[in-house]
Amino acid sequence: MAGKDLPVSPLALPLPEMPPIEGVLLGSAEAGIRYKAREDVTMMVFPAGTTVAGVFTKNKCPGAPVDWCRDALKGGKARALVVTAGNSNVFTGKAGRQTCAETARAMAELAGCKPREVFLASTGVIGERLPTEKLTAALPPLHARLHADGWGAAARSIMTTDTFPKGSVRTAKIGDTTVTVAGIAKGSGMIAPDMATMLSFLATDAKIPAGALQALLSKGVGPSFNAVTVDSDTSTSDTVLLFATGAAKHPRVPADGGAMLKDFKRALNEVLMDLALMVARDGEGAQKLIRIDVTGAVTAKSAYRIGMSIANSPLVKTAIAGEDANWGRIVMAVGKAGEPADRDRLSVAVGGTWMAREGGVIPGYDEAPVVAHMKGREVEITVDIGLGRGKATVWTCDLTHGYIDINGSYRS
Repeated sequence: MAGKDLPVSPLALPLPEMPPIEGVLLGSAEAGIRYKAREDVTMMVFPAGTTVAGVFTKNKCPGAPVDWCRDALKGGKARALVVTAGNSNVFTGKAGRQTCAETARAMAELAGCKPREVFLASTGVIGERLPTEKLTAALPPLHARLHADGWGAAARSIMTTDTFPKGSVRTAKIGDTTVTVAGIAKGSGMIAPDMATMLSFLATDAKIPAGALQALLSKGVGPSFNAVTVDSDTSTSDTVLLFATGAAKHPRVPADGGAMLKDFKRALNEVLMDLALMVARDGEGAQKLIRIDVTGAVTAKSAYRIGMSIANSPLVKTAIAGEDANWGRIVMAVGKAGEPADRDRLSVAVGGTWMAREGGVIPGYDEAPVVAHMKGREVEITVDIGLGRGKATVWTCDLTHGYIDINGSYRS
């Protein structure tokens, strides 16, 4: 199914205007890595002094590009990024590591930097050698035509089973200076927290020390990318990278960031949340976006785990796909989470209508407004555990036959 035309998700959002980020040049090209007649390689080049932060998958079988980036991130500096779609360069052994080294070397020559200042990411099929020669051959002509307005094309070229390109942009103040943060993402299936087959690349013209940038990104992915699940499967390739070119002229930011970055943090978190929700909206086969709010848990972490148990339940997700107001499946998912819960204190609501409380259905409960709510494109589930003050919000999508259709023929 990869590379074939898929119907655009009914939950899709339009790609916003993506203005240039001062200091960033980017572009996309056809390398023929797996797909035919479409762009599948993206390049970004940054000025000297650009700092970088990254967050990666917690899967214990990561791809070679993830290992490369983790090592490169130790330097805190970046001059280039190369992204490929169609082949993930995962479980490819020595050949995969050589592909990373050769790609970084070729890109470094073009950018005039060290290979360890080149960051790499790939997405696609696992276990097949990435044709290095096709990739490296595509780099010089692509580098020669980089420009500042390539965000839209880049958002499209990193797609695999995505049905729409994903992008977001915000502005913020550092001192009296306006800075911009923009980002693109891809993700549709194999989406679970920590992170998911989810690639995201963000850039800002702010000048922020690498340590402060990393702290902001690491915290920002918590309520955004790590609060989204499509199918509970944590990819081998998840990568989020944030580049700060330093082109904007604003007061010096201290090493720890401090209060000076308060508004920047707000803007960054909004971009991260936008992109994460677009991934949920583009879940493979998705017809409905689902928000799950858990309150009254013993801790916030417990609330999060309960929320994820609900979000990852095939029975809950198929019930919503079928517009079946079966609150018992939600109760089941709460109980299987392995977190403190008391049946006789538990309350469940869908679309603002409380259905169950104190161990049973609410007297006089009318299912009609719940059914009406579930017929919409966005469904809200609220669960109050009744034991404490912990709360969390997570996001997912429904599970339809489309998910099977896409993944049953992914390699063909």
